[in-house]
Amino acid sequence: MEIMPTEIESRICNLQQKLIEQATDGAIILLQSDLFYFTGTVQNSYLYIPASGQPVLMVKKSLARGRQESPLKNIVAIKTPKQIPEILAAYGYNSFSKIGLELDVVPFNLYKSYQTIFPATELIDISPAIKAIRAVKSVVEIELMRDALAVIDQAFLAVPSFLHAGMSELELAALFEAEMRKRGYAGPCKMRAFNQDFFFGNICTGSSGFYPNYFDGPVGGQGASAAQPQGAGWKKINRNEVIYIDYSSIVKGYTGDQTRIFCIGELSPKLVKAYEDALLIEAEIVKSCKPGTLAEEPYLLAVKLAAELGYQDNFMGYKPDQVKFVGHGIGLELDEWPILAKGMKTPIVPGMTFALEPKFVFPEGAIGIEDSFVMTETGPQYLSITPQVITYV
Repeated sequence: MEIMPTEIESRICNLQQKLIEQATDGAIILLQSDLFYFTGTVQNSYLYIPASGQPVLMVKKSLARGRQESPLKNIVAIKTPKQIPEILAAYGYNSFSKIGLELDVVPFNLYKSYQTIFPATELIDISPAIKAIRAVKSVVEIELMRDALAVIDQAFLAVPSFLHAGMSELELAALFEAEMRKRGYAGPCKMRAFNQDFFFGNICTGSSGFYPNYFDGPVGGQGASAAQPQGAGWKKINRNEVIYIDYSSIVKGYTGDQTRIFCIGELSPKLVKAYEDALLIEAEIVKSCKPGTLAEEPYLLAVKLAAELGYQDNFMGYKPDQVKFVGHGIGLELDEWPILAKGMKTPIVPGMTFALEPKFVFPEGAIGIEDSFVMTETGPQYLSITPQVITYV
């Protein structure tokens, strides 16, 4: 499925309603994921969305591709952001008492430059409004996420054909990524959080799953070096150890997120039990969630169940490196709303898409489950289709 011009128009209208509610003249959109959401193209550009009227996309490079891909009416060339007021004036936009910027991601020096460009204008943070709009997905967006998860499903199903003892984690990662690439996998997923770069996904085997790092996730990995300290590393894969594969899949911009477990030989009863308990926690969360459930409730339930099952020190990381969430929104970025964490009061409403990932970390490895969901009128619906089993090779 493709994003239609009417969908772009609807998204712009939703933001314009937010601008009116906040008594804001307009918003200047700079972040690539937001630019794509509101224009249908990713260029070196500046998008102005007025509270009323047609938006203006000002493109530095490439104007030709911007005009080819975006349905917006007003797409013009620009050399420097200093030209923005002049260009907007040509379209009748002259009043700028208050303008919204994505201040959750705009660097301070860039913010100061816009203060210079609009010296008499109050610059406010429009990012909460954008996040709220993007959190509720359309039918087309949900189908694109299903497409992404179909790609990762085929990659997971292919793993037994090339997994063998003695290969390195990096070799396994390369073969797994190739399975996705040849089916349309678009590359690294986008994250809004500062310094949370994420290269494709994460493969940890045995003790490397116990290796902590900076990434805000339950499982770290050694990585290829100290400069890239996350995910697959040079460790050789052994028999009878847990093989943890956690990847995002991006197709036409939209993300599916999923974790599955493999083993060459047999896993210990302890790890098998932990896997079954992760499935139990996920199932209990799914059963408890209804439209309107607050985003913190799945996390609080998961922590309670994990403690009752004896995993206080292992749930969502190994103490003291545990993370404080059990799921996250997915879409054009991997860390969208809702964030399933303590203190998050966002209601989970129909159309929101998210990943649930109850996981445990032990000295002998990481194990658990992750699936992608969409909230419907009756509760969460699985978008993931890969069987929830440990695959033995």
